Amino acid sequence: MNYNYRYRLELSDTLRETLDRHRDLYRQVYNHFLYRLNHNDGTAKYDEINQLPSIKEWWDELTALYSRTLQNVVERLYDNLSRLKDQKDNGRAVGLLKWKALNEYRSFTYRQSSFELKSTSGQTVLRLSKIGEIPVHFHRDLPDGATIKQVTVKKEPTGEWFAVLGIETPDDPPEKPEVPEKCVGIDVGILKYAHDTDGCAIESIDLSDERDRLEREQRKLSRKEHSSNNWEKHRRRVAECHADLKRKRRDFLHKLSNYYAREYDLVAVEDLDAKGLVELDGNSRNRAGAAWGTFLRMLEYKCKREGTHFVAVDPAGTTKECAACGISTDKPLWIREHSCPSCGFTADRDWNAAWNILSRGIKQLGAGRSESTPVETALPTGTHSVPAKRVVEAGSPALKERA
Repeated sequence: MNYNYRYRLELSDTLRETLDRHRDLYRQVYNHFLYRLNHNDGTAKYDEINQLPSIKEWWDELTALYSRTLQNVVERLYDNLSRLKDQKDNGRAVGLLKWKALNEYRSFTYRQSSFELKSTSGQTVLRLSKIGEIPVHFHRDLPDGATIKQVTVKKEPTGEWFAVLGIETPDDPPEKPEVPEKCVGIDVGILKYAHDTDGCAIESIDLSDERDRLEREQRKLSRKEHSSNNWEKHRRRVAECHADLKRKRRDFLHKLSNYYAREYDLVAVEDLDAKGLVELDGNSRNRAGAAWGTFLRMLEYKCKREGTHFVAVDPAGTTKECAACGISTDKPLWIREHSCPSCGFTADRDWNAAWNILSRGIKQLGAGRSESTPVETALPTGTHSVPAKRVVEAGSPALKERA
């Protein structure tokens, strides 16, 4: 199994200048081969890689760079071209690959060799070929049996440098029952970030203060003369605000996805088109801030790591469909309670959707589904709906008592 572990580099001024110089040279190589791609017909990736030795004969500065990483730069160019073609084949309007400015090329990668992570006098250092030893803020250990396959050195817009270690671990997740016992369905939202079938409603993380700070710094930046010293200082402040928002949001998503992956044997979610939802009119900022796509990707790989079944089901109709009888009922978004006119089943709208997601997940996995319903459907005399309290007390065949 493959993972990325990210560590901050503790740089001296000399090391910082060295990394910036190497990054700029890799950027120039990228632009050089992009020029060749645009002005020569029939260029191919491996033919261009074979041109590197002859280019070094007249471009003396390239001798200071590690040769395998230089090859990665050319591979990166053609990988970008391949992705551009894939988008075009899918009907998207795409342009051409762009020339990379200095602030747009932020990373370079060492693959397979010429790097080493070691401890020197109690300080963890990362040795990179042609650069030397770089102190690392090693805030967490690597998993047992992990092998480092590649190292990406990246400069963030804040000016900080990080090392992203691509590691490979043995494919031996913890043993869990072959037939899932603890199952959960999760319905994601905005006000309540997640509502599950165990009755847990997780509030969305409050980042309003961080957003206010970001907007203040953006207004200050807009009043500065572009590229002046004050402009650069405030550009970094804006970048720090963005990084703070991203860090807190990802911390919340990591903890939430880790909880579900470890506590359950089966996790069912909606197979959401997160990018398509953001592009819809109205409330797109909140949908983008919810980062549903990121949460689902985190949940998927963590379930794989923990040996938990992960099932993504068709989201169509999960909110409208009654979890008790399966009858669909149209309801506007502002109605937050599900009340089935057919069987009288009443419950929170999101809780009802979570049950539908779990039912579809169990069926999709092939584990079957109990014939009993979440609630007795007979209506008391003179009533038109079932109270939510009665629904909770009646329970469900898949409902498990929380540990």
